[in-house]
Parts: sequence; C-alpha cells; structure tokens
Amino acid sequence: MCTSALHTGGGCASIAPLPGYAAINQRRLRWRPTARNPAENLFKMKVLIFGATGMVGQGALRECLLDPGVEEVVTIGRQATGRNHAKLHEIVHPDLTNYAAIEAQLVGFDACFFCLGIASAGMSEADYSRITYDMPLAAAKMLLRLNPAMTFVHISGASADSSERGRVMWARVKGRTENALLRLPFKAVYIFRPGGIRPMHGIASRTTLYRIIYGIAAPLLPWLERSFPRYVTSTEQLGKAMLKAAREGAPKPILECEDINRL
Repeated sequence: MCTSALHTGGGCASIAPLPGYAAINQRRLRWRPTARNPAENLFKMKVLIFGATGMVGQGALRECLLDPGVEEVVTIGRQATGRNHAKLHEIVHPDLTNYAAIEAQLVGFDACFFCLGIASAGMSEADYSRITYDMPLAAAKMLLRLNPAMTFVHISGASADSSERGRVMWARVKGRTENALLRLPFKAVYIFRPGGIRPMHGIASRTTLYRIIYGIAAPLLPWLERSFPRYVTSTEQLGKAMLKAAREGAPKPILECEDINRL
C-alpha cells in the first residue's frame, strides 16, 4: 500500500505532503479534485450520523453540511430531520438494534458520529441500558463488519464511570458502553465526554427539562463556555471536533470537555 501517494486506477500517483496528511492517509479517505476552487481539493469523507434530530446530532449535521471536506452525509433514526441539502440522505429506520434490511446502504463510510442518547431520569437500568448500551453496540458491530477502516465517534458524557462499578446508574452504564466500544477494532474509536453544551444556530434540545434549563441559562452560556472550557462546550465546537477527530485523529481515545474544546 502506498503511504505517500494516491491510488488512481491501477497505479499510484505521487503527491506532495499536505498538513495532517499522515493521519488522513491512514483512513483511506477519497480524493476529489476540483478545478474551480483549489481550497476544495480536500480528502472527501462520507459520514454517517445516528441521532441527528437531537441537540448534539443537529450540531454534528450542521457542521458536516458546511464542511467542504464532507461529500455525503447519511442520517439514521426513527424520524427524519426534515433538512434538505444536496449532500444529505436520510434513512428512517424503526429498529435501531437490527440493520439487516438496510445494510446495503451503509457501506463505504469513513466516519460514524453516534449522537443518540436519552436522559436517565425515571428510567430503570434495563431500559436505560437498552438505549445507551444495546443501540450503540448494535450499530458499531454492524458497521465494523461493513466498514472496518471507519473512525467511530461516540457521544458519552462527563463523569462516565469507566470502572462500571460506581453507584450512579447512568454513569455506570455509559462507562460500560465506552469500554465495549473501545475494544472494537475500528481504525479508530473516540469517546467524547462533553459537560454543559451551549446550543447554537437555532438548535434546541428535544428534552423539555433541558430546553427550560438552556432557556434560563442562555444569557450566561457564552461566558461560561469562554471562562470554563473544562466544563462547557457548544454544539458547533462538538461538530467541528468530531470532524477533526475523524479526519486527523485525536491525542487520546477518551476526550473530556476541555479536550474537545482544544481540537
């Protein structure tokens, strides 16, 4: 396999190194040259997003659609986002633990952003685990079989319990999910642990309680994000950081809020 060349037909054409090329080259991303705008001569990614109707997923989708380095975005969920864009294709799929009927549409992706999640309030551990553990693992195992060179980015949460033995149910389940995903032999797996998230560009949480909290805190959130990057990020920064991790890699597999803001 060429390490400093592009595959063109049956051979290899040498190119000069680009910034971040070594990390990009490892992911076998596609090269799409354009004559009209040299700035668009980027390695083009195909990105799959789960949970694109949620607050974090909306942010990831927005940044993917804006990024000239993303050539196609496919969303999977029980509901469509309602967005219309030339790069966007939406798959409405009711069973997020079984993808047999749509596997043919899930081949050839460079990155997956798994943003699906739910608040644990009022849920039993079994019900919370079905969404927080079973669903991401079902998706990840299927995608590993179809796209082994993919980068898988999973949105977890601050204070997730990697020991899996803590007293807080939601943290324990998230930790178990993180550990299981990190054991999968994708090209790369990154766990994002955001804390507080500032919704931007008209994005809103689907959870009523969160919408109320964000509405009350809205005037303070920009200041909190600037002043406390260890604890607060934004939907825009999350989306951009996911893309950067997929394209160039990240310094470690588990990224806390401050790490996300540094990407």
